Amino acid sequence: MVRVKRGKIAHKRRKRLLKEAKGFRWGRKAKYRAAKEALMHAWKYAYRDRRNKKREARHLWQIQIAAFCRELGISYSKFINNLKKNKVELDRKILAEIAREKPEIFKKIVEKVKT
Repeated sequence: MVRVKRGKIAHKRRKRLLKEAKGFRWGRKAKYRAAKEALMHAWKYAYRDRRNKKREARHLWQIQIAAFCRELGISYSKFINNLKKNKVELDRKILAEIAREKPEIFKKIVEKVKT
């Protein structure tokens, strides 16, 4: 039977993984086992937080809209409910942007929704 040497492939795999761990602290950037474990955690957190980022952004928009609504004498929940009843199809991102940058237009939207 012919002898098969697999060192090249294993070395290439480990080298690629260590390259991914560049910038990690202490032995986690140089030691294969520590680097692999650190990367598994890093990738898990990255996957999770790509979803959390969207959630946090929406939460921030809701807080901004609520603050502007309170200034104009309407609660956030009533404002959103009235938007839906009046079939105003603006999402929270756009509403927060309008409230921040063009408060006079936001005031008009609130007045339209209040009636």
